[in-house]
Amino acid sequence: MYDVIVIGAGPAGCTAAKVLAENGYQVLLAEKFKMPRYKSCSGQLIKKSIDLVRRYYGAEVPESVLCTPTKNRGMIFTDDKGKEYRFEQQGLNIWRSAFDCWLAERAAESGAEVWDGAAAVSCAQGDGDVTVTFRGGKVDVETARYVIDCEGVVGSIKRKLLPTAAVPRYITTFQTYNRGRIDLDYRYFHAYLQPELSGYDAWFNVKDEMLVLGVSVRDGKGIEDYYQRFIDYMKKHHHLKIDPHRQLRTDRWLMPRVLPGCPIDYGVGRVLFAGEIAGFLNPMGEGISAGLESGFCAAQAVMGNFGDEEAILSDYHERTEDLHNYMKRQWRFAGGLAETFGDMK
Repeated sequence: MYDVIVIGAGPAGCTAAKVLAENGYQVLLAEKFKMPRYKSCSGQLIKKSIDLVRRYYGAEVPESVLCTPTKNRGMIFTDDKGKEYRFEQQGLNIWRSAFDCWLAERAAESGAEVWDGAAAVSCAQGDGDVTVTFRGGKVDVETARYVIDCEGVVGSIKRKLLPTAAVPRYITTFQTYNRGRIDLDYRYFHAYLQPELSGYDAWFNVKDEMLVLGVSVRDGKGIEDYYQRFIDYMKKHHHLKIDPHRQLRTDRWLMPRVLPGCPIDYGVGRVLFAGEIAGFLNPMGEGISAGLESGFCAAQAVMGNFGDEEAILSDYHERTEDLHNYMKRQWRFAGGLAETFGDMK
């Protein structure tokens, strides 16, 4: 029997697994995709994320996970009236596939057993333990005292454990990687909140000389039309020119739609939720810092109250209070920039 099974090898899962393993706990970290797994993400590490990596991993973000331009200078928001707001903050530009793989390797070095290509398909709580059934794992069933579920927004374990919970609401995103040029400073992440350009937000950044342009909507409808409006806007206002036949990749993915008050699902019984599956997500889809921090807090709560599942949940809730308040402040700020997020004020 493991002490803890951690499901999902993103920032939340890797951090939880590393912290537990380096403190002597028997930990299994299971990831449903083969590593390094591709992850659709803007791949911007804000200063808070960099500081958390130093604190939890005792290391700097390695050059091997960076893409160019390697240093990010902050974000430039365009509100729903077309006014720009510039926020200077040193950050890093990364590929999530390489970054998450590096985090998982640090967890393995700390003593965690790591499975990739192992999807957790069900989870059953017993008297003092939790049984997890896998598809593609080294064995079909493993047991632990506790589970930390860090699957991400579309994880199946939470839906099965909380079947009476409200139907999750998703944000659908679409972005493309292109060769071309544009009259914008590549060193910033640019976000556009005008409702005519997207049903939620739109963005531009650069990764390894590729122009990344994306939009997101609340219900998944009309996303291609919004994308074309955004492209036309960028051509008119920033002289975007995409080289013909040089669209290199397209991405679609889901994010949780954060509701007013930023509700969080902390867990049930011997299963804790961390990262996006719990509801921790900042505006513009910034979930790396929240994943790192919530994964760390979940591990600390388990270590501090190993024999008492009720105390673990209570302690986890308390440890993430500052993170939750930070998240609410960020969403209130977004609510002040655009009516799209007006209900978050």
